[in-house]
Amino acid sequence: MRRFQGFLAVAALVAPAGAIAYPGGTPDFQTDAAPYCAGCHSSRSADALAGAGERAVKEVSESKHLAVVLSGQKGYASLTEIDRHALAEQIRALDAASTVTLAAPASLQPGQTFDVRVDVTGGAGPVVGVALVDRDHRWYARPAASAGWHVIAPPKITGPDGQLQTEWLARRPEGFDRNLSFVNIAKIASDAAAKSWAKASVVFTLRAPERSGVYPLAAVYLYGTEKSSVLGYTTSPIGYKEPRGGFTGGSGRVLFTPVQSIKVQ
Repeated sequence: MRRFQGFLAVAALVAPAGAIAYPGGTPDFQTDAAPYCAGCHSSRSADALAGAGERAVKEVSESKHLAVVLSGQKGYASLTEIDRHALAEQIRALDAASTVTLAAPASLQPGQTFDVRVDVTGGAGPVVGVALVDRDHRWYARPAASAGWHVIAPPKITGPDGQLQTEWLARRPEGFDRNLSFVNIAKIASDAAAKSWAKASVVFTLRAPERSGVYPLAAVYLYGTEKSSVLGYTTSPIGYKEPRGGFTGGSGRVLFTPVQSIKVQ
């Protein structure tokens, strides 16, 4: 998922390794994260940038990404007008099918241990990102721990084949703990032309805050779009699929669940 590339700001600094790191998610960054650094991604709705005024409109996928495709700018100039329109429609189909949901208890006791499940559909792959955050906002969301939630165990990642995935988490030294609020999910493959959409899930085990109150929790889904279409990518000399719009093409997406307000009492 090359368009998943912008999620971590530090990752953008390793351009020479881009062909290795970004098509496979963030293999070298096993840590908590938040979506504010995803500057090369687009939002499906301006709601994810509430309060940003006209700038929010520029971040929406129709403006930041699809308008560039249809006008034949950047790497899209090599496509015919018919193919550009076909690519745009296939990307819209992928976006419409790409979803993220969060299942969590409505109320908890202070310090209670519980599971939350995040289910995702769609995304171009081959890797997508999922994180627990405190807000459904591109620039203001923080990792869930900022709201008082504590991840107490390694997340359980189930790929599209129904098998648990452990390789990405295992790259983090065991002595550092692997109780992360952000993960990569591998083996994602959607086909927009065939309307075939990948599905995957993550289960996070959390501990509730010790103090009574109402605490926010949301999930964010980071996925690419262009590799779901044969029109949407080029192939590098060493065999990597590169999104046609390039590193800053806006073809990635940041998608939130609604914020759940969970009572701790």
